[in-house]
Amino acid sequence: MRSLVLGLSVAALALPAAAQQQYEIDLSAIDPSLVLASAEDVMMRAPDRDIDRLYQAVHAASQSDSEAQTLCALFDPDADRSLFGLQQAANALGTTSRERFIEAVAAIAVNGSQGEPQPYDPAAAAHVLKQAGVSAMLLYDGFMVGMTATGNDPGSRTARCRSFRQIVEVLQDFSVADRAAATRYLLVEGLTRYGEEL
Repeated sequence: MRSLVLGLSVAALALPAAAQQQYEIDLSAIDPSLVLASAEDVMMRAPDRDIDRLYQAVHAASQSDSEAQTLCALFDPDADRSLFGLQQAANALGTTSRERFIEAVAAIAVNGSQGEPQPYDPAAAAHVLKQAGVSAMLLYDGFMVGMTATGNDPGSRTARCRSFRQIVEVLQDFSVADRAAATRYLLVEGLTRYGEEL
């Protein structure tokens, strides 16, 4: 997932204006090693408001069944998280969602590359996610089934995607700081690690 953020960030900044207007992401000219080298560092330097902007882009896209499936596919155990696999997933989103993502990741790339490291406590972020998980368990039947599903069969993928959408929805009621902490955790550690800790 952190590959996605930096890959899209670099793409958003590197695209010519005409391509940005079409909200089409093309990473073919980007050196993958340069993109991945400082992904976590940029994420940790971006202000909470920019991280939350990315969360809001994910939240909005997750409201659509088709777009949620595209996002959820990135969390499948055998998902292609290479730059070009991520490019394909991002470009499969609708125009409005692509626009949100490009604007969010561009802000992260710019402000994260120039800013100071932000306060971040992985244990506190995990605690926020656990709180969100408890809320999701109370609100949604089968939430834990999806969070612990690791298979690649259609049933596991569907359950995992449903739980992903539910946790994203629950986080909407948290503060900006808490959402940013949870988003950073998921971007760095991934959904699988979160499921293991619940």
